Amino acid sequence: MKRYSNFIATLGPLFGLFGIYILFVIIGPESFSSLHNVETILRQTAIVGTAALGMTLVIIAGGIDLSVGSIIALVAVVIAALLQSGCSPALAALGGIGVGVICGLVNGMLITRLRVVPFIVTLGTMLVVRGTAKGIAHEQKIDAPLTWLNTLLAALAPGEGWKFVPPGVWITVILAVLVTVMLKYTKLGKHIFAIGSNEQTAVLCGVAVNRVKIFVYTMSAGFAGVAGLMQFSRLTVGDPTVAVGLELDVIAAVVIGGGSLSGGEGSILGTIVGALIMTTIRSGGSQMGLPNWVQEIITGIIIVVAVAVDRLRHRMAASRMDR
Repeated sequence: MKRYSNFIATLGPLFGLFGIYILFVIIGPESFSSLHNVETILRQTAIVGTAALGMTLVIIAGGIDLSVGSIIALVAVVIAALLQSGCSPALAALGGIGVGVICGLVNGMLITRLRVVPFIVTLGTMLVVRGTAKGIAHEQKIDAPLTWLNTLLAALAPGEGWKFVPPGVWITVILAVLVTVMLKYTKLGKHIFAIGSNEQTAVLCGVAVNRVKIFVYTMSAGFAGVAGLMQFSRLTVGDPTVAVGLELDVIAAVVIGGGSLSGGEGSILGTIVGALIMTTIRSGGSQMGLPNWVQEIITGIIIVVAVAVDRLRHRMAASRMDR
């Protein structure tokens, strides 16, 4: 029974993605199944998918990070400002991502040192970071010169088919593989799962809980920084009002992918599949002419069902233990 439950938790989201895609292929327009649309779905998934990699670590560790949307906006603004001041594209990208990492370090320090619940800390830093982004940009968009950064999520030009997908998508794939290896095959990964499963037991086993928490929040913001770089690439400007509410999409990707808000469960494959599910629904809905509110209702129902399934699995596991 346990093996069957783990099988469903791991491959269920993948089957769900396949079913949703086939459904839109059948009922949607022919353009939905085109290679161009598949590329578009992957490009649109890259931003949420990259930020969700870090959120997966946070949720597995039993936390939450509401500041990632604001960090994405701040990083995009910083990159645009640095480019405008004459910095090289590489230095601007590193500077923007570095600012994101600092935000995550602050989140981790506040959570561990003040012993305040992550929801409250990251709710506060969400507002602080968003306000900082607006202050740097003087509450307007920052135009930046065109550089190779703008091609990270651009559609492939004729003759570039050998790349299969834009560089930004490859970056997401590479980062996903690295995080998967870290979670499965390193002591740090085991510690992250241990903290989310039972923090007190992890302490008794000698796990440096505070250090691990600081690490996961720093990594969460770091991945949000990379997502901010992709957001800048997509918009070509630094907009402090962008990514409002994106943290909800990021959290939803993890939950739909089998991550548990109770902590101790989650996978990178599931998270990426969760992000793809949301993008596929929006792409199919848009091509069928469905209003945005209908797409939001469908996505919301999927999230509620995913959480309900997670709670059902936990109750079944608890009842088996009681026996």
